[in-house]
Amino acid sequence: MASLVEKQLFKALFSFFLLVLLFSDTVYSYRKTLDQRKPCKHFSFYFHDILYDGDNVANATSAAIVSPPGLGNFKFGKFVIFDGPITMDKNYLSEPVARAQGFYFYDMKTDFNSWFSFTLVFNSTEHKGTLNIMGADLMMEPTRDLSVVGGTGDFFMARGIATFVTDLFQGARYFRVKMDIKLYECY
Repeated sequence: MASLVEKQLFKALFSFFLLVLLFSDTVYSYRKTLDQRKPCKHFSFYFHDILYDGDNVANATSAAIVSPPGLGNFKFGKFVIFDGPITMDKNYLSEPVARAQGFYFYDMKTDFNSWFSFTLVFNSTEHKGTLNIMGADLMMEPTRDLSVVGGTGDFFMARGIATFVTDLFQGARYFRVKMDIKLYECY
């Protein structure tokens, strides 16, 4: 009697492990492969930032929340919150295709370097949803890559790279960055 129970238990466990093996192989073989040479979506936008200086309330798109004095010549510790237009061309007054909402702070004492975290909020007839971008902006480099870490709506769970190129820099008052966004995971 004990051997009959042992045989049935062995058959049940063996069947269970076969099912687990079958399903894990199915899930593994269905994974999406990424082609780093060919993005599934590609955009080029311009981010405009006008820092509030006390006199430009109507045009300012960002404000320094913390700006500690005496920490060096590279704005170390300065924290800026922004809500700026994203345009298809270099003109600040062009129709925005999205808004960039987030923050950046200067995090290096020996050179200009900042860390960005922001969301591109799309609400147009062409796109609806968000893209979340974050990473280090090594400002002295000609190009910088930041991570696209997710999104919603048309960009649900998107991942990729946002390449920054400083297009125009007018001191602390205004800068324009060209963002070349390549998404490698699109659902």
